[in-house]
Amino acid sequence: MARAGLSTERLVRAGAELADEAGFDQVTVSALARRFDVKVASLYSHVKSSQDLKTRIALLALEELADRAADALAGRAGKDALVAFADVYRDYARAHPGRYTAARLRLDPETAAASAGVRHSQMTRAILRGYDLAEPDETHAVRLLGSVFHGYVDLELSGGFSHSAPDSQQSWTRVLDALDELLRNWPTPA
Repeated sequence: MARAGLSTERLVRAGAELADEAGFDQVTVSALARRFDVKVASLYSHVKSSQDLKTRIALLALEELADRAADALAGRAGKDALVAFADVYRDYARAHPGRYTAARLRLDPETAAASAGVRHSQMTRAILRGYDLAEPDETHAVRLLGSVFHGYVDLELSGGFSHSAPDSQQSWTRVLDALDELLRNWPTPA
């Protein structure tokens, strides 16, 4: 029987796989129903809508990323922690491009507050404590890191660096070196 074993968790995981294969924008309840060879209506007892499915995939991706980042950061500080954290995002995006896109889905405030996104923020701030930044500079630095990590990864995934030298790994290393230098020598306001 095609419906046997369907659960919300199984559907979300299948949706995450679909996102990685076809792109996060292609994830719908209809696409998932085709994957399981069931009628769309039979999935509505597990997910409310395509938006609900996408939100659940985003929450899964945030949790996966937070777990990987926490493991990578264990016992690290300073530049070591910065590089490990950045590499987790880049590696995850390369391995799971659809989930990575999902992790950046705008969540409503209540859902966001209960998500693993809070852990990401806490880990970023923990890394920055090694650079001795006070507020509001710490918040500026959190925004800088997010912008650089996500911007670089987006450009790389879209092929923006594929046809030029040096290779993108060399540039990534240099970017992280520059971020470390900047954080160690954070400019003071004029």
